[in-house]
Amino acid sequence: MKALKKSAALVSLAVLLTTLLAGCQENRADSSAAPIDSSDSNSEGNSTDSGVIKEGTIQKNGNVILKELSFVHKDNTIAISDIVDDEKLESMLGKAEEKKSHTYSKDDGLNMDQFLGRTKKQYKFLGLEIETFNTGEGSNFHVTEIEITDPKYSTIRNIKVGDSVEELKKAYPEGNLMGDGATIEEDNFRYTPVNYVDVMTFHIKDAKIESIRISTLLD
Repeated sequence: MKALKKSAALVSLAVLLTTLLAGCQENRADSSAAPIDSSDSNSEGNSTDSGVIKEGTIQKNGNVILKELSFVHKDNTIAISDIVDDEKLESMLGKAEEKKSHTYSKDDGLNMDQFLGRTKKQYKFLGLEIETFNTGEGSNFHVTEIEITDPKYSTIRNIKVGDSVEELKKAYPEGNLMGDGATIEEDNFRYTPVNYVDVMTFHIKDAKIESIRISTLLD
């Protein structure tokens, strides 16, 4: 009788072990068939770095900081350091009223030795001037300066010529008036997103924006 009970116990134990082993193998197979993709799990978390402009309305490829140093016209944006040419600019802004080009050389009388061999191009539109530079013969031209005097061109935070100082301060709380603060009859409001090389300057006159200048320091 005892032998029979012992045999039955051994059979039950064998069945239990077989069941547990089958379950482990099934879980292992599921795990290998559907591995966790770490890149997918991180893609959502990294979406905040995908180039969405804080308080901006139009997204732009490239450096997220430089996106802030841009203006909007008819759903197009042009920013500091953008690569442009005549065709690209005029397709977005219309025909330029005036175009100038100069290649720096030792005998041009300008004493700009740091720019020897580089070419500067200037485009003048109604209420807008754009300056571009290249790094040498055959290279691309990059936007280095933008001067806005017409309200039809706005920043990506929807600030334009003619807006009040109060509107400007609300849109750019990171910026500062450059004067002593005693009066805002005429002053400059400076916005520098990350450094003192790439700058947006709003010229204030009679408590309103008279012009907007976006520029980068050339080296």
